[in-house]
Amino acid sequence: MSRFRKIGNVVYTSGVTGTPGNVPSQIRNVFEKLGGVLHEAGTSFEKVVKANIYLSDLNYRELYLNQIWNEYFGNMEFPPSRTTVEAGLGTDVYVEIEMIASL
Repeated sequence: MSRFRKIGNVVYTSGVTGTPGNVPSQIRNVFEKLGGVLHEAGTSFEKVVKANIYLSDLNYRELYLNQIWNEYFGNMEFPPSRTTVEAGLGTDVYVEIEMIASL
């Protein structure tokens, strides 16, 4: 499986999970990993247009995700659109995120 796929001027990342830890540390780790994937693909967080976020408990959106999301996208005039859903993830996996970005 590839970490990302480029089609035309669009980059689609694979879903990324964090290293073991508590919920906020996993979310931060996922963003760090996605930053590397986007860089490798030739793009950045500034060009993300859409994110799909899977949480093991939807309550984590208000408790942790929104604050961390705003650290990355809060100052943007047009932040990415986002879908957040609750999903059955692996044992001790609290978050998985995939992104779509332009080049």
